[in-house]
Amino acid sequence: MTIQDSGFTMEDGVSCLPCTPEEEKRIVTELKNESERYLKEGNLYFVVSSRWFRRWERYVGIDAGGNLNHSSDSQHSDMDSSMVAEMPGPIDNSDIVQSGSGCDCKEDELQLRRTLMEGQDYVLVPQKVWEKLHEWYKGGPALPRKMILQGVYHRNFDVEVYPLCLNLIDSRDESQSVILLSRKALVSELFQKACALRGIEQNKVHIWDYFNKRKHAQLFASNKTLEESNLHMDQDILLEQVDGRQSARFGMDSTGNELALVSTEPSRSSFTIAGGPALSNCHSSGYKSNLYPGSSLGSGLTDIGDSFDAYNSVRKGEGRGLTGLQNLGNTCFMNSALQCLVHTPPLVEYFLKDYSDEINIQNPLGMQGELALAFGELLRKLWSSGQTSIAPRVFKGKLARFAPQFSGYNQHDSQELLAFLLDGLHEDLNRVKQKPYIEMKEADDRPDEEVAAESWKNHKARNDSIIVDVCQGQYKSTLVCPVCSKISITFDPFMYLSLPLPSTIPRTMTVTVFYSDGSGLPMRYTVSVLKNGFCKDLLLVLRTACCLKTDENLLLAEVYENRICRYLEVPLEPLVSIKDDEHIVAFRYQKTGMEKTKLVIFHRWQEKSTSDYHKSGKELFGTPLITYLEGDHISGADIKTTVSEILSPFKRMYSSAKSHIGKENDFLSDGLDEPCSSSDAHSVENAEFERMLSTDLSLRLHLTDDKITTFKPLKKDTLFESGKIFGKILRVVLDWTDKVQKLYDASYLKDLPEVHKAGFAAKKTRQEAISLSSCLDAFLVEEPLGPDDMWYCPRCKEHRQAVKKLDLWMLPEIIVFHLKRFTYGRYLKNKIDTSVNFPIHNLDLSQHVMNKDEQSYKYELYAISNHYGGLGGGHYTAYAKLIEENRWYHFDDNHVSPVDESDIKTSAAYLLFYKRVRSETEMETEESSRDHSVS
Repeated sequence: MTIQDSGFTMEDGVSCLPCTPEEEKRIVTELKNESERYLKEGNLYFVVSSRWFRRWERYVGIDAGGNLNHSSDSQHSDMDSSMVAEMPGPIDNSDIVQSGSGCDCKEDELQLRRTLMEGQDYVLVPQKVWEKLHEWYKGGPALPRKMILQGVYHRNFDVEVYPLCLNLIDSRDESQSVILLSRKALVSELFQKACALRGIEQNKVHIWDYFNKRKHAQLFASNKTLEESNLHMDQDILLEQVDGRQSARFGMDSTGNELALVSTEPSRSSFTIAGGPALSNCHSSGYKSNLYPGSSLGSGLTDIGDSFDAYNSVRKGEGRGLTGLQNLGNTCFMNSALQCLVHTPPLVEYFLKDYSDEINIQNPLGMQGELALAFGELLRKLWSSGQTSIAPRVFKGKLARFAPQFSGYNQHDSQELLAFLLDGLHEDLNRVKQKPYIEMKEADDRPDEEVAAESWKNHKARNDSIIVDVCQGQYKSTLVCPVCSKISITFDPFMYLSLPLPSTIPRTMTVTVFYSDGSGLPMRYTVSVLKNGFCKDLLLVLRTACCLKTDENLLLAEVYENRICRYLEVPLEPLVSIKDDEHIVAFRYQKTGMEKTKLVIFHRWQEKSTSDYHKSGKELFGTPLITYLEGDHISGADIKTTVSEILSPFKRMYSSAKSHIGKENDFLSDGLDEPCSSSDAHSVENAEFERMLSTDLSLRLHLTDDKITTFKPLKKDTLFESGKIFGKILRVVLDWTDKVQKLYDASYLKDLPEVHKAGFAAKKTRQEAISLSSCLDAFLVEEPLGPDDMWYCPRCKEHRQAVKKLDLWMLPEIIVFHLKRFTYGRYLKNKIDTSVNFPIHNLDLSQHVMNKDEQSYKYELYAISNHYGGLGGGHYTAYAKLIEENRWYHFDDNHVSPVDESDIKTSAAYLLFYKRVRSETEMETEESSRDHSVS
């Protein structure tokens, strides 16, 4: 280590400023809090690799509550465990920078790898935090990104991790250059950067929107943003010199034919909403421009079709509804959901007719009709004959304006987009212009039929649209208070049903259960749970296995390197986040304990030198113990007494019973209970043991921090106020002196079993397909609410963990099933690839519906949104049925091809769209009413 003028620096270039891990944590926390108080557009944030940042978090102990930020994510398993308490080394962002972005690039030109996920692959830190981290650790490269303001009615700040990447083609020499700009940058900024890059004056160039190598619109240096100009990630823009020296080939396609240029002026409509689509140059022209004067609804912007799709297997003009959607950069999720919606028969019929009278531009919850018009325009394009694919750029622009969460070019969830679209279309088309205030009434033991009809009438008084007509159903929700048995019944609308996927594969897990009150020895329990289950399922079987009392709870935790590295307190934490080679423990405690101060007891062997007490804690051993301290005022003497009580089951017994107990509980005693060689020796040893028991053994305890790096002797007269203890957690380290080791058996604290020790001949269990009906049963099963979702009982006047039961009451004409394939835990996101066996024809839901009326509850499948691959880097496609042809097609972005009905059932099915089959009675009633209206 050498000392320079700039401070202390180690040989690898890492700054070694006189800053402890605790000081680093404090400084970074304060700077983060400061940045959150002054959010504004243009603030700089820096992208930092999660791999490096997690090392830094481990080093400073950034997690609250005593948790070491240990990730069980498999992609970080390459980290050496010895680095847990060591400095992380220089900042290293090389794993998130796109290959080809060399060190000679400017900071604002470095590109990130595509499809990175925040939290999993990178974190964002404010500028001042980055400057501190770089001052301490050096390294890089720096990856600055600006904060932008997004949204129209619901505005929010967002860091633009992926700026707009445009490919500039210079027509003079056909050279290509990459330009990176914010999508909020002005077109004038694009002109400045492009002209500076190509060394030409702005007044001597034209720049064109050259999407798909076709001139779509000329760009003008103005205050219009690139996003408003519908420029998208990785698209081409064309620079032409205006003195006539530009290359002629840029006015032709690859075959030499001249390309028609799209007019930059608002188009003269060849149809109105009432008139239906009229063909003009193989695509419909747009809505009438005077539909809503003064609004952007008649701007003339339309999504452009592409008749030059060489990959599309459907020939031009072969049929309506067979048009693909071009991928604009990770927009397959949007394309998949859109194809399912635009092939929904009632919506097709609605949007191909005149719906202008139903557009609600006054609804504060809507988008002034813009989303409905953009969707209707896109649907008309997709149902116009003569097109092979469309680039939905205008629709994507509208989506980004009204739903900022879908802006940019990251992969998203097709179900989340579907939910937004259905809700947004409903609000834009809501026939209710002034929503009345309606006070909800209690069921009060009234008949379900009466309460359901009243609830639906109230709902329709405020919500009345084509979406409500065909897509919304009603379910019954029953809540029961576990204390006073108060029953609350409500009837609520739904737009889709999110169904869990019950696993058929069992998983064996071993958990060691400790007593927090010192009333017994730890016991190992090996239980069987479903592989795709949750922590609440594991807790349920453990409660039964260890005969838990009604006034007791279990606290699950993972032990890593003799520390509690994480608490598994979230009931819906997926079990897949717990690896087979991890060590899981559970602590039995009284339910009232959670309101008290938690005491965590760590163990270490006594060091011969007192200076060793200030080591980093590497001499720790065994499993930490957890208990709870009584009272608002806690003394050091109270803590020592509590520790003695917790250790009492571990007292040695010099008899054969000791050996028996050790074997019964499957713990190794490390030879400490071997029989003596003679009865005289045994008597002497027993006498010494009895003397130790009668002596007041003073336990050597040290207060420590959450990182176990500081050690302060605990004195009996030390006082703590419960309300002032940070996080209501105290941590002590127990030194196992020679006397303590003779009195207590430490073997019970060691050799924790792994969750599952697989044998060499273990075979992979084959996942069996589950039925859609079993998924629906799992959705409707009765279960208690989670601790974070407590219900306020009006009788108890307190929040209670009520038992909830859902029942289907009324089903809509169109029903969408969302198969919940994605599970999200604290450290892990997982996809369930279980195959679901769903019927294509004659899905009979009558047995699942409580309301037994004369309606038909038989459904036919007509569309599927599929997801292939893993999270972040997967791909979405769609299957849709053309009802008129009675034939299925596969929609893979711009590629459309016929598919056999027998091939549409796959394990990739994610969203299932069903249409109700009307009974003969319903059809006769409809025909009769139609005839009556005509007459």
